[in-house]
Amino acid sequence: MAQIHTLPSHLINQIAAGEVVERPASVVKELVENSLDAGAGSITVEIDAGGTRLIRVSDDGCGIDRDELAIALSRHATSKIASLEDLEKIHSLGFRGEALPSIASVSRLSLVSRLASAECAWRLQAREQAEPVPDPLPQGTQVEVLELFYNVPARKKFLRTEKTEYRHIEALFKNMALSHPEVAFRLLHNQKVIYQLPSVQTPDDQHRRLATLCGKNFADSLVEIDIASDDLHLQGWVALPTFNRSQADMQYFYVNQRMVRDKLINHAVRQAYHDVLFHGRHPAYVLSLTMDAHELDVNVHPQKHEVRFRDSRRVHDFLFRSLHQALGEIQPEQQIESPGFALADSHAAAPREQSGLSFQIPPRSDRSSSVREQMQSYAALLHPETAPDDIEPAAHTLPPLGYAVAQLKGIYILAENSDGLIIVDMHAAHERIVYERMKQNAEQEDVIAQPLLVPIAFNVSQAEGDLVEEHNEFFSHLGFNVERLGPEQLRVRAVPALLKNADSEQLLRDVLADLFEHGRSQRIQDYENEMLSTMACHASVRANRLLSLDEMNALLRDIETTERSGQCNHGRPTWKQLNLDQLDKLFLRGQ
Repeated sequence: MAQIHTLPSHLINQIAAGEVVERPASVVKELVENSLDAGAGSITVEIDAGGTRLIRVSDDGCGIDRDELAIALSRHATSKIASLEDLEKIHSLGFRGEALPSIASVSRLSLVSRLASAECAWRLQAREQAEPVPDPLPQGTQVEVLELFYNVPARKKFLRTEKTEYRHIEALFKNMALSHPEVAFRLLHNQKVIYQLPSVQTPDDQHRRLATLCGKNFADSLVEIDIASDDLHLQGWVALPTFNRSQADMQYFYVNQRMVRDKLINHAVRQAYHDVLFHGRHPAYVLSLTMDAHELDVNVHPQKHEVRFRDSRRVHDFLFRSLHQALGEIQPEQQIESPGFALADSHAAAPREQSGLSFQIPPRSDRSSSVREQMQSYAALLHPETAPDDIEPAAHTLPPLGYAVAQLKGIYILAENSDGLIIVDMHAAHERIVYERMKQNAEQEDVIAQPLLVPIAFNVSQAEGDLVEEHNEFFSHLGFNVERLGPEQLRVRAVPALLKNADSEQLLRDVLADLFEHGRSQRIQDYENEMLSTMACHASVRANRLLSLDEMNALLRDIETTERSGQCNHGRPTWKQLNLDQLDKLFLRGQ
């Protein structure tokens, strides 16, 4: 066996680089985070060949003093922490002091920086013993990384194609630009400007940045979130459930402006969207959680992707409640303007005058005079220029979903509102209405427990047994009667009545797993909601049932006042809007 010896510093840096520098995007992340920590108001990222040939990050931040340039390129050198107390309340994005020397050990790196008070900038080439030389750079810092992994061929051969590496950098750039709207960002690839994002000063600026980075349909489908509880503050935007993705590629979450990938956060968001998304689809959002730095540990991952919360259950509950409430309060007015509720892509257009198309009332023998008067009054409000002299427009504002005019094939309700045509899937809409009412009733009443004729006994770990005793009241509230027979054995005497046919042992084990992982469990409620959803489906109006105008309008009003009414229990849309501009486009009017 070889003798124990101290590793040379350059090899130590290369080993550290293996943890910090995974690919070109990792370099961009470390350098941009340094720029943000330096208080930059503008950051430019230039890359060539997907970052393998060149990565250059320039900023207008505070800069580095000439005499500190060499120190900045040494290991564990930082201006961001000085004591253990600082480490326990980290506010900066970077703090380890490993990024620059690690990157320099696997590339040709140069560092140029200038303080506001300095007469000129100073340039230092890493891995050379020369003194810094003057440079004309304005205030700020520029780090240039050439030929990444040129001296580590084993690492270089694992890089992907230029196109793939660029996509990783672009995804990271979007993440950074979304988390710091106050900073102007610019991205160039192979000397071509890809993104030029001015700093956000107004809500319109914010909308433009979201549209540029995530697409116009996403930006037009957003619900703003701004909810605070004690020291927790959640801000940002969630897309309407009808704007969803086949993969989780449009989910941006930040904790104290640090982008993170966290299982607890993902679980809380998924739970909030649980019964408003179609099977296998993923929500889209840009969310930022601000909290006391003392309650957060960011020093758990070399690349700082993961965080640890001191009170994970409180954070999970806050995120779930906030998003669940926000999704439940979405109004039809918000959905009407969303591309997710449009039947075809539409382009922004100036407000247009009503075309004068009269509101036709089909003759129906079962229509009451009150409905006829209501419809005529609504017609007068929509089209005052065509209304008879003896019809007064309705005093109230127009309902978002308007009023029914017909039923199509016993499946769809056609309604006219101020924007055009509304098409409603009557079964899907009624299913959601019945489902939400059943859930409300279930929440207001105690869960009914069903005693088992033959109690079920099974073995568990001692830790699981302790968890049952610790959360005994929780299980009782859910309708379970669980007792501990021994250190590693449980017996179930009663289960929730709605779940009497479920696998009680497996269900209880799943709940315990959730409690271990997240500090809480929605599993019982999810199972009960599935049962209620099935019952609501059978209790809802079926296809081919003819409805009177009274019934159709009553359904429209219920949709407007029911939470999550834009989607059925399975995540499918319940109604769609076709506005006049879209109708004109379909029939080539004005072209």
